[in-house]
Amino acid sequence: MPPPSLAAILGGRDRRSIGCSNEVAALVLDQRKRFPELIACLWSDDPIVRMRAADAAEKVSAQEPALLEPFKAELLGLLVEAEQQELRWHLAQMIPRLSLTARERQRAATIFRSFLKDRGSIVKTAGLQALADLSRHDAGLRSEVLERIEEALRTGTPAMKARGRNLLKEFRRGLR
Repeated sequence: MPPPSLAAILGGRDRRSIGCSNEVAALVLDQRKRFPELIACLWSDDPIVRMRAADAAEKVSAQEPALLEPFKAELLGLLVEAEQQELRWHLAQMIPRLSLTARERQRAATIFRSFLKDRGSIVKTAGLQALADLSRHDAGLRSEVLERIEEALRTGTPAMKARGRNLLKEFRRGLR
């Protein structure tokens, strides 16, 4: 009997729960050949599967960022079209882990700037973090990111202010 699909494991009804995404992340880290199946779930018709797959893929890529590389074009395309907030904030964590060309980095930065105007605080905060992460590999972005951090400290949501304080510390320690 074949193992259950990752989509079946990730499914459910409660959008407020990550369900079995931690278990799926552990499974995929143990069976890396299933990572493409997990990535495919990011395009599921079921928003709960998409959300949980994004959570699991982010957790896997935090430990093994190289697993994302074969899916770079697809993930950059998804970044442009994603509307689901949970998908957007997890993509904001994953995209900076990719080896991006200068052009791809600029394209991603444009999308992350738009995240700063999102209605959701988590998406805004993720966009700010993603811009800071991209600036680690692009000196041209650093002054803009520093300005955006300072703006978030003045006018952002509480989450953005907290993240902004941490990012400002990083910039002062030598990100500049």
